[in-house]
Amino acid sequence: MKRIDMTEVREAGDFSKPAAGPYICKITAIKDVEDREYLKISYDIDQGEFKGYYTKARESHPDWEWMGAYARSYKPTALGMFKRFCSAVSKSNGNFVFDAGNVNSDESTLIGKQLGIVFQEEEYYSNSGDKRTRLIVNHEFPIDKLAEQKTPEPKRLPEARPTSDFSVDVPAGTDEEIPF
Repeated sequence: MKRIDMTEVREAGDFSKPAAGPYICKITAIKDVEDREYLKISYDIDQGEFKGYYTKARESHPDWEWMGAYARSYKPTALGMFKRFCSAVSKSNGNFVFDAGNVNSDESTLIGKQLGIVFQEEEYYSNSGDKRTRLIVNHEFPIDKLAEQKTPEPKRLPEARPTSDFSVDVPAGTDEEIPF
């Protein structure tokens, strides 16, 4: 066996992760991606058993850029969802206002602010082709509405993985050439 220096390696412990549902979270970082018209919002769970979960996960996996982060578009077609985000942050933080316009459009003022986030389970195919699950942000809400939130049904993939089928059915007895 090759020699391995494990003096700086943390031993793995029991690993439990949050389930789908509503959580009170805190915005930990924000980045405006102006050319694509979205905010990249990094967050962490701010209360309960999983407080700090995403910060710890990012420390263990610094190359997982979107761990504990999501994009909230402010393109014209997505302004309703963006306004819901702004409203959830504003209502969750007393007199704080973030409206991306008239009063406060400085996205850096969002860092450290609380909001409610409902996580939804989603199935996806890994790079190796295995079916796995992950949590995605379903929607944001004001933290005083926590008790009213419902856990959304998981987003499931079709049972069979889609395949490409480029065959063409040609009726029996056809002597004509295929026109392509």
